Amino acid sequence: MFSRSKNPHRTLERRIGRRFRRRELLETALTHRSYANEKGLGSNYERLEFLGDTVLGLATADWLFSEHPEVSEGELSAHKSRLVSEPILAEFARELGLGEFVRLGVGEERSGGRNKDSILSDVVESVIGALFLDGGWKPARRFVRQMLDGSAGESDELELKDPKGRLQEYLQARGQGLPEYRSVHEHGPDHAKVFVIDCLVGGEVLGSAEGGTKKRAEQLAAAAALERLQGDGAEAPTEPVASVPEDS
Repeated sequence: MFSRSKNPHRTLERRIGRRFRRRELLETALTHRSYANEKGLGSNYERLEFLGDTVLGLATADWLFSEHPEVSEGELSAHKSRLVSEPILAEFARELGLGEFVRLGVGEERSGGRNKDSILSDVVESVIGALFLDGGWKPARRFVRQMLDGSAGESDELELKDPKGRLQEYLQARGQGLPEYRSVHEHGPDHAKVFVIDCLVGGEVLGSAEGGTKKRAEQLAAAAALERLQGDGAEAPTEPVASVPEDS
Protein backbone atom coordinates (compact mmCIF):
# COMPACT_ATOMS: atom_id res chain seq x y z
CA MET A 1 0.00 0.00 0.00
CA PHE A 2 1.26 3.47 -0.80
CA SER A 3 -1.43 5.39 1.08
CA ARG A 4 -3.49 4.81 4.19
CA SER A 5 -6.66 5.75 2.30
CA LYS A 6 -9.08 2.92 1.57
CA ASN A 7 -9.22 4.13 -2.03
CA PRO A 8 -5.82 5.76 -2.65
CA HIS A 9 -6.27 5.87 -6.40
CA ARG A 10 -9.66 7.58 -6.14
CA THR A 11 -8.32 10.20 -3.73
CA LEU A 12 -5.42 11.05 -6.00
CA GLU A 13 -7.56 10.97 -9.13
CA ARG A 14 -9.79 13.65 -7.63
CA ARG A 15 -6.75 15.83 -7.04
CA ILE A 16 -5.40 15.20 -10.53
CA GLY A 17 -8.77 15.70 -12.16
CA ARG A 18 -9.05 12.43 -14.06
CA ARG A 19 -10.33 8.94 -13.37
CA PHE A 20 -7.86 6.61 -15.07
CA ARG A 21 -9.10 3.93 -17.40
CA ARG A 22 -5.82 2.08 -16.90
CA ARG A 23 -5.13 2.28 -13.19
CA GLU A 24 -1.84 0.44 -13.61
CA LEU A 25 -0.43 3.51 -15.36
CA LEU A 26 -1.08 5.66 -12.31
CA GLU A 27 0.36 3.03 -10.01
CA THR A 28 3.52 2.79 -12.09
CA ALA A 29 3.78 6.58 -12.18
CA LEU A 30 3.99 6.49 -8.38
CA THR A 31 6.53 3.67 -8.11
CA HIS A 32 10.11 4.66 -7.28
CA ARG A 33 12.98 2.44 -8.42
CA SER A 34 13.82 1.55 -4.81
CA TYR A 35 10.36 0.11 -4.24
CA ALA A 36 10.36 -1.78 -7.54
CA ASN A 37 13.74 -3.33 -6.71
CA GLU A 38 12.65 -4.43 -3.24
CA LYS A 39 9.38 -5.92 -4.49
CA GLY A 40 10.80 -7.48 -7.63
CA LEU A 41 8.60 -5.38 -9.90
CA GLY A 42 9.44 -5.07 -13.56
CA SER A 43 8.76 -1.35 -13.90
CA ASN A 44 9.02 1.97 -12.10
CA TYR A 45 8.16 5.54 -13.01
CA GLU A 46 11.31 6.37 -14.98
CA ARG A 47 9.99 5.60 -18.46
CA LEU A 48 6.79 7.52 -17.78
CA GLU A 49 8.91 10.38 -16.44
CA PHE A 50 10.79 10.48 -19.76
CA LEU A 51 7.54 10.73 -21.70
CA GLY A 52 6.02 13.22 -19.26
CA ASP A 53 9.01 15.51 -19.51
CA THR A 54 8.40 15.91 -23.25
CA VAL A 55 4.65 16.43 -22.85
CA LEU A 56 5.28 18.94 -20.05
CA GLY A 57 7.60 20.94 -22.27
CA LEU A 58 5.08 21.09 -25.11
CA ALA A 59 2.14 21.95 -22.83
CA THR A 60 4.15 24.68 -21.11
CA ALA A 61 5.24 26.15 -24.44
CA ASP A 62 1.62 26.08 -25.60
CA TRP A 63 0.49 27.87 -22.41
CA LEU A 64 3.18 30.54 -22.65
CA PHE A 65 2.50 31.11 -26.35
CA SER A 66 -1.25 31.60 -25.85
CA GLU A 67 -1.17 33.48 -22.52
CA HIS A 68 1.64 35.89 -23.40
CA PRO A 69 1.43 36.75 -27.11
CA GLU A 70 3.70 39.79 -26.88
CA VAL A 71 6.64 38.03 -25.20
CA SER A 72 9.68 37.41 -27.42
CA GLU A 73 11.03 33.97 -28.30
CA GLY A 74 14.06 34.41 -26.06
CA GLU A 75 11.93 35.42 -23.09
CA LEU A 76 9.51 32.55 -23.74
CA SER A 77 12.42 30.10 -23.63
CA ALA A 78 13.72 31.55 -20.39
CA HIS A 79 10.33 31.40 -18.70
CA LYS A 80 9.69 27.88 -20.00
CA SER A 81 12.95 26.74 -18.41
CA ARG A 82 11.90 28.24 -15.09
CA LEU A 83 8.39 26.79 -15.17
CA VAL A 84 9.55 23.22 -15.82
CA SER A 85 12.37 23.40 -13.26
CA GLU A 86 12.67 20.99 -10.36
CA PRO A 87 11.67 23.47 -7.60
CA ILE A 88 8.49 24.53 -9.44
CA LEU A 89 7.42 20.95 -10.13
CA ALA A 90 8.21 19.86 -6.57
CA GLU A 91 6.15 22.69 -5.12
CA PHE A 92 3.19 21.71 -7.29
CA ALA A 93 3.59 18.12 -6.11
CA ARG A 94 3.40 19.34 -2.51
CA GLU A 95 0.25 21.33 -3.28
CA LEU A 96 -1.38 18.14 -4.56
CA GLY A 97 0.04 16.02 -1.75
CA LEU A 98 1.64 13.65 -4.25
CA GLY A 99 4.34 12.65 -1.80
CA GLU A 100 1.96 10.62 0.35
CA PHE A 101 1.10 8.39 -2.61
CA VAL A 102 4.63 7.59 -3.84
CA ARG A 103 5.77 4.00 -3.31
CA LEU A 104 9.29 4.05 -1.89
CA GLY A 105 11.77 1.44 -0.73
CA VAL A 106 12.60 1.23 2.95
CA GLY A 107 15.90 3.09 2.66
CA GLU A 108 14.45 5.89 0.53
CA GLU A 109 11.52 6.20 2.92
CA ARG A 110 13.84 6.55 5.90
CA SER A 111 15.92 9.21 4.14
CA GLY A 112 12.88 11.46 3.66
CA GLY A 113 12.25 10.63 0.02
CA ARG A 114 8.63 11.76 0.15
CA ASN A 115 9.76 15.35 0.51
CA LYS A 116 12.76 15.37 -1.81
CA ASP A 117 12.45 17.87 -4.67
CA SER A 118 14.13 15.42 -7.05
CA ILE A 119 11.57 12.65 -6.41
CA LEU A 120 8.54 14.94 -6.28
CA SER A 121 9.43 16.64 -9.56
CA ASP A 122 10.02 13.25 -11.19
CA VAL A 123 6.59 12.06 -10.04
CA VAL A 124 4.86 15.12 -11.53
CA GLU A 125 6.46 14.26 -14.88
CA SER A 126 5.61 10.57 -14.59
CA VAL A 127 1.97 11.41 -13.79
CA ILE A 128 1.87 13.62 -16.89
CA GLY A 129 3.21 10.70 -18.91
CA ALA A 130 0.56 8.40 -17.43
CA LEU A 131 -2.18 10.91 -18.22
CA PHE A 132 -0.97 11.14 -21.82
CA LEU A 133 -0.98 7.37 -22.29
CA ASP A 134 -4.34 6.95 -20.58
CA GLY A 135 -6.23 9.75 -22.29
CA GLY A 136 -4.04 11.54 -24.78
CA TRP A 137 -3.14 15.21 -25.06
CA LYS A 138 -6.21 16.78 -23.44
CA PRO A 139 -5.97 15.39 -19.88
CA ALA A 140 -2.19 15.81 -19.85
CA ARG A 141 -2.47 19.42 -21.03
CA ARG A 142 -5.24 20.13 -18.52
CA PHE A 143 -3.07 18.85 -15.67
CA VAL A 144 -0.12 21.01 -16.74
CA ARG A 145 -2.39 24.04 -17.02
CA GLN A 146 -3.66 23.30 -13.52
CA MET A 147 -0.11 23.89 -12.39
CA LEU A 148 0.60 26.88 -14.62
CA ASP A 149 -2.67 28.68 -13.88
CA GLY A 150 -1.79 28.43 -10.20
CA SER A 151 1.18 29.77 -8.31
CA ALA A 152 3.72 28.23 -10.70
CA GLY A 153 2.58 30.56 -13.47
CA GLU A 154 2.97 33.69 -11.36
CA SER A 155 6.16 35.59 -12.17
CA ASP A 156 7.00 39.21 -11.61
CA GLU A 157 9.20 39.18 -14.70
CA LEU A 158 6.50 37.68 -16.87
CA GLU A 159 3.79 39.88 -15.44
CA LEU A 160 5.59 42.98 -16.71
CA LYS A 161 5.29 41.66 -20.26
CA ASP A 162 1.64 40.69 -20.29
CA PRO A 163 -1.22 43.12 -21.09
CA LYS A 164 -1.86 43.94 -17.43
CA GLY A 165 1.75 44.92 -16.90
CA ARG A 166 1.90 46.94 -20.12
CA LEU A 167 -1.31 48.79 -19.25
CA GLN A 168 0.06 49.62 -15.82
CA GLU A 169 3.30 50.92 -17.36
CA TYR A 170 1.31 52.98 -19.88
CA LEU A 171 -0.77 54.62 -17.15
CA GLN A 172 2.15 55.21 -14.80
CA ALA A 173 4.16 56.86 -17.57
CA ARG A 174 1.32 59.37 -17.92
CA GLY A 175 0.88 59.96 -14.20
CA GLN A 176 -2.38 58.02 -14.01
CA GLY A 177 -3.68 55.75 -11.29
CA LEU A 178 -3.67 51.98 -11.42
CA PRO A 179 -6.36 50.12 -13.37
CA GLU A 180 -9.07 48.24 -11.52
CA TYR A 181 -10.50 44.83 -12.45
CA ARG A 182 -14.12 44.02 -11.66
CA SER A 183 -15.68 40.58 -11.85
CA VAL A 184 -18.96 40.97 -13.75
CA HIS A 185 -20.20 37.40 -13.73
CA GLU A 186 -19.22 33.81 -14.45
CA HIS A 187 -21.01 31.04 -16.25
CA GLY A 188 -20.57 27.47 -17.36
CA PRO A 189 -20.11 24.16 -15.51
CA ASP A 190 -17.59 23.85 -12.70
CA HIS A 191 -15.01 22.11 -14.87
CA ALA A 192 -15.25 24.75 -17.64
CA LYS A 193 -16.03 28.07 -15.98
CA VAL A 194 -15.97 31.26 -18.04
CA PHE A 195 -15.24 34.51 -16.20
CA VAL A 196 -16.25 37.97 -17.45
CA ILE A 197 -14.07 40.86 -16.24
CA ASP A 198 -14.22 44.64 -16.75
CA CYS A 199 -11.08 46.78 -16.73
CA LEU A 200 -11.72 50.25 -15.29
CA VAL A 201 -9.48 53.28 -15.54
CA GLY A 202 -10.54 56.37 -13.64
CA GLY A 203 -13.92 54.79 -12.96
CA GLU A 204 -14.64 54.18 -16.65
CA VAL A 205 -14.87 50.73 -18.21
CA LEU A 206 -12.31 50.74 -21.01
CA GLY A 207 -12.13 47.03 -21.64
CA SER A 208 -14.23 43.93 -21.05
CA ALA A 209 -13.39 40.31 -21.78
CA GLU A 210 -14.02 36.73 -20.81
CA GLY A 211 -11.64 33.86 -20.20
CA GLY A 212 -11.31 30.39 -18.74
CA THR A 213 -9.62 31.84 -15.63
CA LYS A 214 -9.96 35.20 -13.93
CA LYS A 215 -6.32 35.91 -14.67
CA ARG A 216 -6.81 35.25 -18.38
CA ALA A 217 -9.98 37.39 -18.51
CA GLU A 218 -8.16 40.24 -16.75
CA GLN A 219 -5.31 40.04 -19.26
CA LEU A 220 -7.69 40.21 -22.20
CA ALA A 221 -9.65 43.07 -20.62
CA ALA A 222 -6.40 44.96 -20.02
CA ALA A 223 -5.37 44.38 -23.64
CA ALA A 224 -8.71 45.79 -24.82
CA ALA A 225 -8.32 48.83 -22.56
CA LEU A 226 -4.77 49.45 -23.73
CA GLU A 227 -5.80 49.15 -27.37
CA ARG A 228 -8.56 51.66 -26.82
CA LEU A 229 -6.27 54.13 -25.05
CA GLN A 230 -3.55 53.86 -27.67
CA GLY A 231 -6.04 53.87 -30.53
CA ASP A 232 -7.83 56.95 -29.26
CA GLY A 233 -4.55 58.70 -28.55
CA ALA A 234 -6.22 60.09 -25.46
CA GLU A 235 -5.08 60.31 -21.89
CA ALA A 236 -6.74 58.04 -19.39
CA PRO A 237 -9.37 59.47 -17.05
CA THR A 238 -7.91 60.95 -13.89
CA GLU A 239 -10.80 60.76 -11.45
CA PRO A 240 -10.05 58.82 -8.28
CA VAL A 241 -11.31 55.30 -8.39
CA ALA A 242 -12.66 53.41 -5.40
CA SER A 243 -11.27 49.96 -4.93
CA VAL A 244 -13.55 47.37 -6.48
CA PRO A 245 -13.52 44.05 -4.65
CA GLU A 246 -12.95 40.98 -6.78
CA ASP A 247 -14.68 37.68 -6.28
CA SER A 248 -12.56 35.23 -4.38
